[in-house]
Parts: sequence; C-alpha cells; structure tokens
Amino acid sequence: IEGGKMYYLKTEQSFDSAHFLHGYHGKCANIHGHRWKIVATIKSRDLLKESQNEGMITDFKDLKKDLKAITDNFDHALIIEENSLSKNLYQALIDENFKIINLPFRPTAENLAKYIYELLAKTYDVDCIDVYETPNNCASYRGKNG
Repeated sequence: IEGGKMYYLKTEQSFDSAHFLHGYHGKCANIHGHRWKIVATIKSRDLLKESQNEGMITDFKDLKKDLKAITDNFDHALIIEENSLSKNLYQALIDENFKIINLPFRPTAENLAKYIYELLAKTYDVDCIDVYETPNNCASYRGKNG
C-alpha cells in the first residue's frame, strides 16, 4: 500500500469485574464494579496473499479468540494492585475462593489498556486498545508503533 496507508481490524469483548484504587482519595478507593468493554484494533500495511485467509490481515475469529482469552481471565474477578490489601484480608478472600487478579500496577483503565496492548502485541501488530469502564468513559493506549 502506498503513502503510508494501512488496513485495520477492530473487535471487542466485555467482562464484569471489580477493582479499587489503592491510595486514591475519593469514591474509587472503595471496591466497585464495572462492565468493562475492551476494543482492540490491529493494523497491517499488507494483506495475506495465500490460503483461505487471502485478502485479510488475519481471520477475525482468531483475533476474537485471542482477545476473549485475555478478557475471560478478568471476568468476575477482583482486580487489585499487588500488596494493596492487608495480608489478613487478602488471605480471607483467598480462603473464601474469591477470584483475585494481582497486577504489578494500579488497576486504572489506562494501565489496563497498556497491559492488554502488551499481551496482544505478542501476536499482532496492535494499533490501539480502548478500555471502557462505562459506556461514556474510555482510556486508550497506543504503543511505540501507534
């Protein structure tokens, strides 16, 4: 494709989970839930020329499957920053079989966008990841190539 033109594919997945922002002064310091929506956009200058995927960047079903694998991990979990709960509370939640996702960063929409970008970028040339906490509030991350 000439002149820096690019093809893009976009897909989305949603999941329900809770989080809180440790050290935040306001409502978000409390555990609260979201219906998160993740929109992944990948890009390519060229389309495949061989096999049944001729004329595609990739098969939509593969991109959808890979994004779903990431989002399913977060579904119906409590997403926390490592060491943001007291050891006793953390252990009590584990003892009650709560699903807890420990991340090495504060679980903001911005940080989740970067995290998901980096996971998908292992397989795809990712243009952008959009993370919606609500239908009207979105954080986006574009990597060095975006």
